[in-house]
Amino acid sequence: MVLAALVIALVVVRAAIAYAHRRGMMDLPGQRRSHSIPTPRGGGIGIVVAALMTMPAALAVSPNALSTVVIGALAVGTALVAAVGWWDDHRSLPILPRFGIQLLSAGMLAVALALTGMSWWRVPVLVLAGGWSINLHNFMDGIDGLLAQQVIYVGLGLALLAHAAMQPALATASACLAAAALGFWYFNRPRARIFMGDVGSGTMGLLIFALTVLLWRVDWRLVWPALILSSSFVADATLTLLVRMVSGRRWYTAHREHLYQWLVRSGFTHATGGACYLAWNVLVAAPLALLAWARPMWSVPAFLGTYLIATIAWIATKRWCLRRVLNKGRHVAT
Repeated sequence: MVLAALVIALVVVRAAIAYAHRRGMMDLPGQRRSHSIPTPRGGGIGIVVAALMTMPAALAVSPNALSTVVIGALAVGTALVAAVGWWDDHRSLPILPRFGIQLLSAGMLAVALALTGMSWWRVPVLVLAGGWSINLHNFMDGIDGLLAQQVIYVGLGLALLAHAAMQPALATASACLAAAALGFWYFNRPRARIFMGDVGSGTMGLLIFALTVLLWRVDWRLVWPALILSSSFVADATLTLLVRMVSGRRWYTAHREHLYQWLVRSGFTHATGGACYLAWNVLVAAPLALLAWARPMWSVPAFLGTYLIATIAWIATKRWCLRRVLNKGRHVAT
């Protein structure tokens, strides 16, 4: 099933490149974008199709299969987020309808979990968390290969956590997501032949959120290593949003203020910018996630420590990037 996810993604993304060229679905370079040549978008449809064809089956037929109510809610929610993203990739949609569909999709999963035993008071918390996950992954899809790389990493990490918890259904589903993202990454790695588009970025946020919540339902202590795995994206997107809100900027508009965008603006290539996030994942997040899993009594301190380190690293690196940009400007002026 994991191999099927990889093959399906490769085939569908290749077809999506031709479709995007034919329909004129192109992202053009601009002041608020980090690429320099027109590039087709919508390649995330390959991950979506692969995920919808493999993940529900993995969750349903593997040992420790999930409730059909939960699987159905996840499949329908995934299809809804992907559909509104696919529409937006063709023609821009207003914010409110998109956000409404996103909250509805997260809400469907939350209600399904409540119907199968979760406390109902947790539903609004999960709806808000799911909506943020969808949007933060959309925000972080701005340079070649970055989001696909992150989905591969987090998907594999969640698969290992699920395997260790003796949950083969969740492990296989997570591995299918990672394999589908790998199939897309082949075409999205620098220099990208196609971008993921809203059809993929928002859906990745929903699926990573869903797999994390499902792990939490198995054992609440697993949420801490799972959140550590996503720390680079969660920290960057959250801190960037908070800074823009506090400074009085129009935080809901497109911008180039995320750390990965500052890295590119300061002279990094897309490949080296993505390598910085990969280095964080391998050298910081992975060891601390392992600690949180192996020593449950240290899971919360490891989680808090990870995000404290991420905050310090985010501030320090952004200041370094700002100095580099200012120095480049002075050199150009002289």
